[in-house]
Amino acid sequence: MSTRLDQAVAHALLFLQQHQFPSGEFISHCALEPPMAGWIYSDSAVFPTALIGHSLLHIQEEPLADQILTQATKFLRDQMNYGGLWNHFTNYHRFRHLCPLDIDDTSCVSALLRARGIACPVPTNIPLILANRNDEGLFYSWFLLRFRWVKNRTFWRVTLPELLRPIQSLLFWYGVEASRNDVDGVVNANALYYLGDIPDTQPVIEYILRIIAENKEHDCDLWYRDSFFVYYFFTRNYYAGITKLEPLRAPIISRILAQAKPDGRLGETLADTAWAVCSLLNLHSNPPEIEAAVRYILQAQAEHGSWARWLLYYGGPKRILGWGSEEMTTGFCLEALARYRKLIS
Repeated sequence: MSTRLDQAVAHALLFLQQHQFPSGEFISHCALEPPMAGWIYSDSAVFPTALIGHSLLHIQEEPLADQILTQATKFLRDQMNYGGLWNHFTNYHRFRHLCPLDIDDTSCVSALLRARGIACPVPTNIPLILANRNDEGLFYSWFLLRFRWVKNRTFWRVTLPELLRPIQSLLFWYGVEASRNDVDGVVNANALYYLGDIPDTQPVIEYILRIIAENKEHDCDLWYRDSFFVYYFFTRNYYAGITKLEPLRAPIISRILAQAKPDGRLGETLADTAWAVCSLLNLHSNPPEIEAAVRYILQAQAEHGSWARWLLYYGGPKRILGWGSEEMTTGFCLEALARYRKLIS
């Protein structure tokens, strides 16, 4: 299998290189249903490039992966807003000034840049992120004005411009499945991934453990509606060394393996399977089901090196609209294969 894994990884990297824009961005698509076989339109967002970048970190020593990452991080640096914050949409997107800056994109991009040895933002955005918490110590999803005093001056400079566009702001919150005080499970997990195990993130660790203990992973976040995607983000914190998350290890492994299918899938979809393999490896688990899952991923790869697109995250719990692309699916499948290849080498 080792040779086949080498070929699949090389083929996937070539696909990603060929489909990366000169700016470093990777495209995403919006659709109404998960297979993305009907109505669809292309979108320009920050998050897809950040996701693919994190997957490629596992093989960044390979020249082609390093080249792709260099271009991706350049793009992400160019999308930074005042205070070292990021938005889901790119700076030239028509919705950029309607959609607020957010913790999720900021944390994921900041963690990726740090992993690549890039000192950006300068100065650090951590005090600003820590200023965006509720009374329980959990992170709000959005950087917004609220009826609470914040000492951080940069926070006010970031949030006060909303007052200049009151009508647009009202229309935005009327049209989306979100609220100003949203607190989401994966968003907090990604903030934890960036900030690490520090006194300020202890409430987040407890929150994540509570979600798993109460079997609420399927409904803990407005945007990530697939439990396997939630496992992926939760467990990478454990893999990063946050051992206080040990209590989630056994239940997540058990829940993943309980959904093993005869054809090798873990869960219902190809994306589920890739996330499941990565999650098990994050938890330092290597059950026999992983090999079958890897074989399933291998046989699903297209001739040109990609894997089929699928809706990966949504615009809200009603799942009216979501985002996905061949590039994003390929990033996760590539990560699963590359990490398994290291395991057996």
